[in-house]
Amino acid sequence: MSRIAKNPIKISKEIECSFNEGIFSAKGKLGQMQININPDYNVNINEDEVTVHPINQANNDPNWGTTRAIIANTINGVTNGFSKTLELNGTGYRASVSGTKLKLELGYSHDINFEIPSDVKIECPKQNLIKLTSINKEKLGAAAAKIRSFRKPEPFKGKGIKYIDEYIFRKEGKKK
Repeated sequence: MSRIAKNPIKISKEIECSFNEGIFSAKGKLGQMQININPDYNVNINEDEVTVHPINQANNDPNWGTTRAIIANTINGVTNGFSKTLELNGTGYRASVSGTKLKLELGYSHDINFEIPSDVKIECPKQNLIKLTSINKEKLGAAAAKIRSFRKPEPFKGKGIKYIDEYIFRKEGKKK
């Protein structure tokens, strides 16, 4: 029995939603997104809310809540958007954006040029901060995880790329 899936998704007046042949599309002030919906579910759109219902009336399917959450993230993305902030910790670590590439200097013998995905916007307000914004939560998280994977934070000094709200568990060094 899914509790999340039964909750309706509230939408405002400026959002246009439609569901045709298994494709849910939402259009808002930040852009337009389309997602494929599992054929076992039907999406009902009213004036101010969207609900997801299974076609075969099985209430114990775990994908029901997942489908509702994906639709809610799509609506939230075209309304407000999503953002993540990464922080670089380390001597000489810096980031800069030039065109469609993110240039990272992370203590290696070479610079890393990360190709920015088409629907993710990256800006560097400081040399040690990377701010990512997008309407697609999935692609935003994948891009942030890929950038973080170039130099994960290490537990002794905390050097590396970490999320701004991430806590790095510190280890004690060697004892004499």
